[in-house]
Amino acid sequence: MIALRSSLRAAASIRTPFTARATLSTSLPRFTTASEGEFKNILVSSPADGVRLVTLNRPKALNALNSELFHELNAAAEAADEDPSVSAIVITGSDRAFAAGADIKEMKDKTYAEAYKSNFLGHWSRLTQIRKPIIAAVSGYALGGGNELAMMADIILASPTAVFGQPEINLGVIPGAGGTQRLTKAIGKSRTMEIVLTGRNMTADEAEAAGHCRVVRDGPVVEEAIKVAGKIAKKSQIAVQAAKEGVNASYETTLAEGIRIERRLFQSLFSTYDQKEGMAAFAEKRKPTFKNE
Repeated sequence: MIALRSSLRAAASIRTPFTARATLSTSLPRFTTASEGEFKNILVSSPADGVRLVTLNRPKALNALNSELFHELNAAAEAADEDPSVSAIVITGSDRAFAAGADIKEMKDKTYAEAYKSNFLGHWSRLTQIRKPIIAAVSGYALGGGNELAMMADIILASPTAVFGQPEINLGVIPGAGGTQRLTKAIGKSRTMEIVLTGRNMTADEAEAAGHCRVVRDGPVVEEAIKVAGKIAKKSQIAVQAAKEGVNASYETTLAEGIRIERRLFQSLFSTYDQKEGMAAFAEKRKPTFKNE
């Protein structure tokens, strides 16, 4: 939850037109907001069947995460979660920065009482309640809150330029939106301790080797994320959401309890149309036609 140092703030001051074309590393058509004037800090589009794309769009601030942006991100994700035409969500930023951290200007003068009474950063966790799968397409800096945001996704795809880190220690604080918890589960205690205690960053290659992400070396990472989301969108939404619930349960429970949850989810799917269609299609050597029922 930290922004980059002053040298990067200077780089961020370079004027960039406030358009999606300026911030996306892809040849996809220009994106627009979901409706005119609805969002100030993000762009929302549907680049493929069943796929909702949310692009962080604070280019001058290297997509630093402030409360307003995160409220908008939550609203866009929750709208996609309730939209039956959407099966998967992609979150991305710009070539330079997925998100360079939390907005330090917003928090630097807060007192403990203010932070505690308002549950500061608490609303960030709403993203983890989304039932549909979320893919983070990361280019450039994903530091502090940017890395924490990426870890709230279910899949992290990264460009070779991606840089991950939790440099909060350099500001006299610690991660506040899951950095000490999710990163430990993703890459282990020792490496997380080194990153959190020294503030050093991980390259895309190191992050991939540690199991933090998959690096996309051929073509723009956002295009690969949309392709992956498109593959997911062709599956049964019910089965996909059950699978996500099962995998996430492994982080919260014992092995025995996790297997019990998995078995119950598996058994429950035998009450769905999509299970009957999927297995019938397999037996009949044809492609299934799921109805998400």
